[in-house]
Amino acid sequence: MENTKELTERSSQVERKHRDSFGMFDGYDSCSEDTSSSSSSDESEEEVAPLPSSLPIIKNNGQVYTYPDGKSGMATCEMCGMVGVRDAFYSKTKRFCSVSCSRSYSSNSKKASILARLQVAGKPPTKKAKVLQKQPLVAKLAAYAQYQATLQNQAKTKAAVPVEGFSWGNYINSNSFTAAPVTCFKHAPMGTCWGDIAEGVRVEVPNTDCSLPTKVFWIAGIVKLAGYNALLRYEGFENDSSLDFWCNICGSDIHPVGWCATSGKPLVPPRSIQHKYTNWKAFLVKRLTGAKTLPPDFSQKVSESMQYPFKTSMRVEVVDKTHLCRTRVAVVDSVVGGRLRLVYEESEDKTDDFWCHMYSPLIHHIGWSRSIGHRFKRSDITKKQDGHFDAPPHLFMKVKEVDAAGEWFKEGMKLEAIDPLNLSAICVATIRKVLADGYLMIGIDGSEAADGSDWFCYHATSPSIFPVGFCEINMIELTPPRGYAKLPFKWFDYLRETDSIAAPVKLFNKEVPNHGFHVGMKLEAVDLMEPRLVCVATVTRIIHRLLRIHFDGWEDEYDQWVDCESPDLYPVGWCQLTGYQLQPPAPQSSRDSQSSSSKQKKKAKSQQYKGHKKMTSLQLKEELLDGEEYSFLQGTSDQESNGSASYYIKQEP
Repeated sequence: MENTKELTERSSQVERKHRDSFGMFDGYDSCSEDTSSSSSSDESEEEVAPLPSSLPIIKNNGQVYTYPDGKSGMATCEMCGMVGVRDAFYSKTKRFCSVSCSRSYSSNSKKASILARLQVAGKPPTKKAKVLQKQPLVAKLAAYAQYQATLQNQAKTKAAVPVEGFSWGNYINSNSFTAAPVTCFKHAPMGTCWGDIAEGVRVEVPNTDCSLPTKVFWIAGIVKLAGYNALLRYEGFENDSSLDFWCNICGSDIHPVGWCATSGKPLVPPRSIQHKYTNWKAFLVKRLTGAKTLPPDFSQKVSESMQYPFKTSMRVEVVDKTHLCRTRVAVVDSVVGGRLRLVYEESEDKTDDFWCHMYSPLIHHIGWSRSIGHRFKRSDITKKQDGHFDAPPHLFMKVKEVDAAGEWFKEGMKLEAIDPLNLSAICVATIRKVLADGYLMIGIDGSEAADGSDWFCYHATSPSIFPVGFCEINMIELTPPRGYAKLPFKWFDYLRETDSIAAPVKLFNKEVPNHGFHVGMKLEAVDLMEPRLVCVATVTRIIHRLLRIHFDGWEDEYDQWVDCESPDLYPVGWCQLTGYQLQPPAPQSSRDSQSSSSKQKKKAKSQQYKGHKKMTSLQLKEELLDGEEYSFLQGTSDQESNGSASYYIKQEP
């Protein structure tokens, strides 16, 4: 008890020493070399409190060793520097991990102990220290116990998933890229409350250019913004970018100006510029007058925007990835950043899964299929498993109400639609069935299965279906029916040959939101052919509300057409913020060495949805349709002017 009291008094003295040295800098934890373990044998002989009996144990050859829980019951070998379970250490004093270390200590004296301490402090061990380090059985058990404790601590603290070798900051800086702003993604965290966060905003961040033994802060300004990521520069560096650094603006270490003052945290200027001013307080007052900072409740808003209503064990109806024409029951297995890993209810080993966002049009509440007349695969499981429960209907994305009482879609009508099995293609398609509540079953002409198992469901307001002539007027390559020999494809001839009519233009969704995307913007996007993957991507074309998404490092043939409000698009830094794994661009060497077989393997991703192959898009000559049959409204391809525009064919009566 006396020794503990002495340590406490010593810690208080050190803290007072730092506080006196920096004046206003109080309220932070002391951290001094004075508190490091001593080499005196008297201190080493002191006993520590025994471990709680409730801790789990490991056994070996009849001996029992206790697992560590954090720091209690831990000891450091004064010879080799290994940290392990105190109970597993040698002798009554527990100063050494083994007999050999105890003997080596006597022969090598205090020099070896110093080497060990350097290793414990995090410095690389010298050759001598490596030679002196012994690993008997007891030491291995202790190391294993420490390893288990580390894993448990890491599991408790959720950290962002690192991407080895890839940095958004370096990628953007080295290529002068621009990222889509967070406000483009209403479904993403802070998408609707991003506010005026822009270049020039000041924040308080940890000061990494400091020799103090404790965590201190300084003020930095946003130099460049890329999604959630910001390039920051410490105040006082002016035009010097040598210490600029990237960070996620929604991270836990980013605070509004004034946070340190209210939290009692120290503000310390970086060491590199401490000589520039004698009165840093006056400097900050001058620099920060009139400057913008984060809202005081910014971190609270970030936390609230990352609360998701879907919970594990909820049951939903989701598209059957092997038969698009039907749905199946699946159970929410995990929720990451609003993305759901759904496991089909009949999957015993939980490997038959499907990834989608909670706002995806592919998931619905239990009973949805029956209510609209959609095909549904009944589960062999007749009774809900324990703990599973139906997700409330109000959690799912609502579709716009439609009036099908008057002129409406009919079976057999022709249109153009994004092929869900090949999202790089917009194809000639047919309405195969009209369901309730505005839902339609669509089939791709020329490649439909005889049993209709590859029909897919789109709502009448879906941005993935278009009137006849949409591709022609917007200079998009239209994929004709497989086997259709009369090329180049012309809609008028095809409608006459098939004795079909085109779906009326007025029934399609013509709303174009002010989305804010521009060609060349970077983002993180789901590869919808393998929806568990989120990849580095670029917007390469914009056709009103339709975006052409290119996956960096891959050929253009893997591009995908995606709506501007798709929940499968995310700002730069989303993966880091949520802890989701980001897929970096394919390296140049991989692109150069891609063989035809590897390309076919990439294309085969679509087979997770359907077993049969789809034809590749055919190159069509850009020709206008015969003016006697159709007239066009003026439209522009690759529009970046957000807002409504006329871009559909006007059909003559």
